[in-house]
Amino acid sequence: MAPKNAPKELPPSVFVLPQTAQLEALYTIIRDKETSRGDFLFYSDRIIRLLVEEGLNHLPVVPKTVQTPTGATYEGVGFEGKICGVSILRAGEAMEAGLREVCRSVRIGKILIQRDEETAQPKLFYSKLPQDIAQRYVLLLDPMLATGGSAIKAVEVLKEHGVPEERIIFVNLIASPEGLKNFCTKYPQTKVVTGWIDEGLNEKAYIIPGLGDFGERRYCS
Repeated sequence: MAPKNAPKELPPSVFVLPQTAQLEALYTIIRDKETSRGDFLFYSDRIIRLLVEEGLNHLPVVPKTVQTPTGATYEGVGFEGKICGVSILRAGEAMEAGLREVCRSVRIGKILIQRDEETAQPKLFYSKLPQDIAQRYVLLLDPMLATGGSAIKAVEVLKEHGVPEERIIFVNLIASPEGLKNFCTKYPQTKVVTGWIDEGLNEKAYIIPGLGDFGERRYCS
């Protein structure tokens, strides 16, 4: 089932969660301006967990053989290489717990990107990344993809640290068609895993219908 407002043809690098009734119910709760902060935290965390699991589905695997307690041999698979998460501050930090819940002892990096008042372009203000990040697969975490400026800058930073474009998976809750087009045009080899594609952006570049400022609703009462 395709997202209601999704473009007719999505870039091949974009993957959307199955649009089930349960998922739409979760999004309805977190979009509602009357939803309490506690409920917003609980239900957005449920969606984040689904997104992280889907993101992990796109990591490469290699054959792995194990012995079961019955003495039988099982021909399975294991992840190829190490992974880490990188959150785009501050809202992206909200997705770190979901990653840690499914990946024990996972390394987490952080990138702070803000708008440069002189140039109006995204500017890197802070980054702290694992020293061996160039040898890892990276789950880039940011809940909202509006114009795509911050995400594009974040991938630029990762590439400057030696991470190949194709080893990055960008995970977000809500994306705009404009943001997806901008991001995928710039980085066609980076996979995008999103939960929902909204109608578009308004004149202030806010996602519509959206859910407001994710960080404000997450961290402020």
